[in-house]
Amino acid sequence: MIQYKIFFVLILSISYYTPIFSQIYVEGSGSIQEAIDSANPGDTIFVKKGIYYESNIIVNKAVAIIGDDHPVVDAQEKGFIFEITSDSVTISGLKIINVAKSYTKDFSAIHAYNVKHFAIINNIFENPFFAIHIERSKWGVIANNTIIGNAVEEASSGNGIHMWHTSRIEVNDNRIEHMRDGIYFEFVKHSSVKRNKSKHNIRYGLHFMFSNDDVYEGNLFEKNGAGVAVMFSKKIIMRKNIFKLNWGTASYGLLLKEIYDADIIENTFEQNTIGVNAEGSNRIMYERNNFNNNGWAIKFLGGCYGNKLHQNNFMNNAFDISYNGRINGNVFDKNYWSEYAGYDLDRDGVGDVPYRPVKLFSYIVNRTPETIVLLRSLFVDIINYSEKVSPIFTPDNLKDFHPLMKPVK
Repeated sequence: MIQYKIFFVLILSISYYTPIFSQIYVEGSGSIQEAIDSANPGDTIFVKKGIYYESNIIVNKAVAIIGDDHPVVDAQEKGFIFEITSDSVTISGLKIINVAKSYTKDFSAIHAYNVKHFAIINNIFENPFFAIHIERSKWGVIANNTIIGNAVEEASSGNGIHMWHTSRIEVNDNRIEHMRDGIYFEFVKHSSVKRNKSKHNIRYGLHFMFSNDDVYEGNLFEKNGAGVAVMFSKKIIMRKNIFKLNWGTASYGLLLKEIYDADIIENTFEQNTIGVNAEGSNRIMYERNNFNNNGWAIKFLGGCYGNKLHQNNFMNNAFDISYNGRINGNVFDKNYWSEYAGYDLDRDGVGDVPYRPVKLFSYIVNRTPETIVLLRSLFVDIINYSEKVSPIFTPDNLKDFHPLMKPVK
């Protein structure tokens, strides 16, 4: 696991002396709030191991609050815990528990509003409503935190890491489980989400909207209620993520809605009801992804044009590609299809016969879901073959003209 250095930036007016920063210790019956009140900007507050029953702590100075072996800060469900209102604040090494729940207020273990240069690292959150809630802030690091909630239903639960109108934030190496959404982005720009594990959340492992120029890399999204949702955004890079075991009538590995100019590269979609569900998403590059044992590998709904699918592996899916209409505005080239039954006489690794991945039966199931019970029947084989010979309902020009004979490594 990557170790993140504790840092904060202190902006001082021009002077002729060197400031002396102090170390303040909190232990026993001491108060973290009192230590903050007595500190000067640039001081470090060390919280010794123990249990501190405090809530509504205001961090209004550029200080670092460092826990010794994860001392417990228990709000006893009386409200929020830390409210950051100053730039250059670090909170690290604490165990923060029992945030109040509310249907009208977003009580958070750590809340920051309109701040810069902050770090929230190496903390443990248990029974939070919202764990980390950042608004109108920039230049921050949220890393190596463990967030464990007890969410049961959406209306009475909050998100693990919630970001709104922020930029230049790194969200790396966190573990988030049993929240409403593991990670939530809205109006977030130029930020990264890397190497996080978001599992068992009741809605989305990752949910982001109206967020441009972001990178999502090396994350695990597993057994979340509806998978991952990416909506109304552009210039997104999603690389080397794993979308796994998101099963249910409304579940998918990845939902794309109104996404433009994105790269989806080297991801794994495994055992999801739908690997990728795309609607109104254009100019997306799907390259070197693995689609394994999904119900549908990719479902293209309306308005998906200018997409390119190159060197992907489609293996043992019930349906590889599903289309809602007969128009195809996308390019399929040099993908591996486990159901391809063609031949390669010149032994160049590329099939000599084009492959048509859209089956008539997928078209039927889209309109009449109950027919899925016929999936492995002889009747389905017959209608798929007849559509292959003379396409009537499926896109005639949707072909991979260079299907690969072996999976892409």
